[in-house]
Amino acid sequence: MSDMEDLYSEVPPTKLRDVEEHFRPARTSKFWLWVADRFFYGLIEKRFCAFRYKGYENFLENRDANYPTIFFAPHYNWWDGIVGYNICNRLCKKEIRLMIEELNRFPILRRGGGFSVNKKSAQTAMESLRYSVRVLKDLNTILYLFPQGIINPPDHRPIKFQTGISYIAQKAVKEYGKINLVPIAVNYFFLRDNRPEVMIEMGDVIQLTDDKFDRKEYAEYLANTLEKLCDKQIQEVSQAQFEGYKTLFKQKLAWYREFEQHLKRIKTKKQK
Repeated sequence: MSDMEDLYSEVPPTKLRDVEEHFRPARTSKFWLWVADRFFYGLIEKRFCAFRYKGYENFLENRDANYPTIFFAPHYNWWDGIVGYNICNRLCKKEIRLMIEELNRFPILRRGGGFSVNKKSAQTAMESLRYSVRVLKDLNTILYLFPQGIINPPDHRPIKFQTGISYIAQKAVKEYGKINLVPIAVNYFFLRDNRPEVMIEMGDVIQLTDDKFDRKEYAEYLANTLEKLCDKQIQEVSQAQFEGYKTLFKQKLAWYREFEQHLKRIKTKKQK
């Protein structure tokens, strides 16, 4: 059996480890957010050529800023949470609240906005869901969710959600009257550079005001919405359609890439 067969499990880690873990809420402060900003901004800039984003105007113009906001995105790899941090804190100027399984192994992440979830049983996971509803009261925060509940292979289809996002949405509407739900397509593309680029697209804002819905059906609706957005992004990038993308950061070319570009310019001039 190849060791790669163990990369993706349909059983959440806390169920596999079967360890009793206490719930840990987020614990942010100005100092620790300052530290987290420098760590998570620098970490992603060292590993990626650029960070491109599209559809930010959907967040700015089409959400009701007087009500809470939930971002929901696919979960493919280790970088997804760090990308979410950069989207919320750096792009949207909001604090992130991110549900992290096995946070007890990395408690320092609480200082950046992470809070724990233990999926060993429905009862233990419920505390995290209730906390998710409570944190939405602070309009300076964005709840960033991976509703699939597990890490899936890149571009895994179909996208399927657990009903946790429906529970949070339903309870939040009852509590606050309305919420904004924003799908976020996230992918990592190699585009003529030796390092990949992070590319995200914010979809249309869903303003939810009705809490009378079937949770399973609504989770399926949100999953289909995200899948269509992700497929659209992949299709456009495959056709070199980059209209609308803006740049959060872009690295300078390495010296050998600068030299390569210089040689191309010389060759072009000679051909003329």
